Amino acid sequence: MNSIRKFFDKARPAFEPGGRLSALGSVFDGFETFMLTPRTTSGPGSVHVHDAIDSKRTMIVVVAALMPCFFFGMYNTGYQHWLALGATEFPFWQLMLYGLLAVLPRVVVTYAVGLGIEFAFAQWRKEEIQEGFLVTGILIPMICPIETPLWMLAVATAFAVVFAKEVFGGTGYNVVNVALVARAFLFFAYPAQMSGDKVFVATGTALGYGAPVADGFTCATPLGQIATHSEGALALTGVDGHALTAWDAFVGLIPGSFGETSMLCILIGAAILLFSGMANWRIMLSVFAGGLLMGWVANTFSTPLYPASMLPAWEQLLYGGFGFAAVFMATDPVTAARTDTGKWIYGFLIGVIAVLIRVYNNGYPEGAMLAVLLMNVFSSLIDWCVVQANIRRRMRRLTAKTSES
Repeated sequence: MNSIRKFFDKARPAFEPGGRLSALGSVFDGFETFMLTPRTTSGPGSVHVHDAIDSKRTMIVVVAALMPCFFFGMYNTGYQHWLALGATEFPFWQLMLYGLLAVLPRVVVTYAVGLGIEFAFAQWRKEEIQEGFLVTGILIPMICPIETPLWMLAVATAFAVVFAKEVFGGTGYNVVNVALVARAFLFFAYPAQMSGDKVFVATGTALGYGAPVADGFTCATPLGQIATHSEGALALTGVDGHALTAWDAFVGLIPGSFGETSMLCILIGAAILLFSGMANWRIMLSVFAGGLLMGWVANTFSTPLYPASMLPAWEQLLYGGFGFAAVFMATDPVTAARTDTGKWIYGFLIGVIAVLIRVYNNGYPEGAMLAVLLMNVFSSLIDWCVVQANIRRRMRRLTAKTSES
């Protein structure tokens, strides 16, 4: 650690005002504060709260909570690819290697594009580089199909960082979740590459590793199969044609976006976030409660016209990105409601709207993304209504006490 400190101390004068690289001062500061704890302290004359938890450490904890889903996504990507090849044996490390090589270019692209833009904006504004993109950069490839072309990820990342974040002032000022904006941009700009029967299972080689799947291979996700179901009993099948069970969905051995398939890993991530105090349990619980209630209503009045209504309420939570959205998207402290009552309302409506869209719009079998983005827009209004209700209640209490006296 001393050698790293000495390296930055030696290089710092070149990046300070008057140095030959002063134009890159924000970039240097960003790398230094990422590698080392800043040595600057608050000055006298003001009241300050000192805490070891800053935005950098907060983001690192969130990234750590994402790791179970990320590592399982690597395994499942390889597993689904092996199934598509017709394999009967599934060597663990080969599957992990294939998944790593498949997702690595996507992670590199999102970080390179997103951080490049954030560095440029920070330097232009002469501000410190914030650490918000540490989480966003890994979320984007995790919520997208594994077959999403790299150039599309680059375009979507640039669009989201510029128009959903930087134009509002950067980290902490964005109105909607940046990663979900990238996902929404891809869905509406390139729908053929973001849905259907071919994009959720890796069919080619991963950086030259593995074997290509035969042309013409298709396999819909469980929600895709449900949305296109027409008659007879609802039966879900996997890549190799075997029947999928609720246990498969809970563990995550199903086709889907890279990091969203395993409810088990999502719950592990939720435990990390809650134990570390980085996420609010009210939002998580209310999202699941809203989804269960809307799923129960839809199932109670199920009809073949809307095949998703035939799913039991609890199974609605296992498929698609519902669980991932409840734990990692809805709980974003920047875009979520701030008041305790508002968090209950905000989360509950996300759960209700997600299942509502999923069930009653056969053309869009996944509703979690739109539900979170919609409630991001309304979160401030929810908080305002809660605060105004508290003010009115206290004013009535004050008036009653005044009249009694």
